[in-house]
Amino acid sequence: MDVLELRFLLKLLGVSGYRAPLSRIQLYPRIAALQRHRICQQLRDRGLVACSTDVVRVAIAPPGKALLKLDLPGLPISDAEFQVLRASAEQAITPGKTGLPSPERQTVIQGLADRGLIQVETKIKDVWITQQGQTFLRDTYTPKGKAGISLDLLRNYLHLLRQSLIEVDALPNTVAARTTVAALPTDAQVLQLIQALDHELGTKNYLPLFYLRQKIQPPLSRDEVDQSLYRLQRSDRIELSSLQEAIAYTPRQVEAGIPQDIGGPLFFISINQ
Repeated sequence: MDVLELRFLLKLLGVSGYRAPLSRIQLYPRIAALQRHRICQQLRDRGLVACSTDVVRVAIAPPGKALLKLDLPGLPISDAEFQVLRASAEQAITPGKTGLPSPERQTVIQGLADRGLIQVETKIKDVWITQQGQTFLRDTYTPKGKAGISLDLLRNYLHLLRQSLIEVDALPNTVAARTTVAALPTDAQVLQLIQALDHELGTKNYLPLFYLRQKIQPPLSRDEVDQSLYRLQRSDRIELSSLQEAIAYTPRQVEAGIPQDIGGPLFFISINQ
């Protein structure tokens, strides 16, 4: 981990809930917004932070253009999706120019992007330290060399350590362990979330895994989500199927799948009726 990445994480430790708009994470020496965005992406790719994003620009993709040219009575898209394709047919537009109401705008746009019908430019909105990131700083990270860390950043790190000790010391070890586990979503709750997401997004019992990760990491780590899905599969409550063609998804969405030794990653979740 380089110095700027470390400072980024320590800055986050100093805000309420370890979560803040990306624009509030000011690093020293001052860096350009683009570099700050890149640092955030690097930490996100390693699971140390998570982010919420907004689509800021929409451009129709070749498959979307081809779909618009079809003169068929029943196109495989909704009226709202057709509206987005038509609005972006001539040039890239902002989401506000799609004409869709704000509450449904991002969901419709994301659904089209997932199917490769449009291309989107996203902007990181909020960023927060994941449980994996907190564990890394507290238990794993071993600093080396000189970093020029300020006392304010050191204070944030010490607060994380002290807060962890307070939470453990407040209860007997066995009770503390049970309480920590109970605070995390159960397998049954994960199953309910899968059902809710499938209904909300209209994925027809074929939910891409990255949607679940966006909702449940944190509080669960990536491995905890994987293990929960494996348990649900072993109990015959869900099926996990692999991704055969990745062209319709972004590299980050594909990385949300569960890697396999042979074949594509496990990527789709189906509930056994």
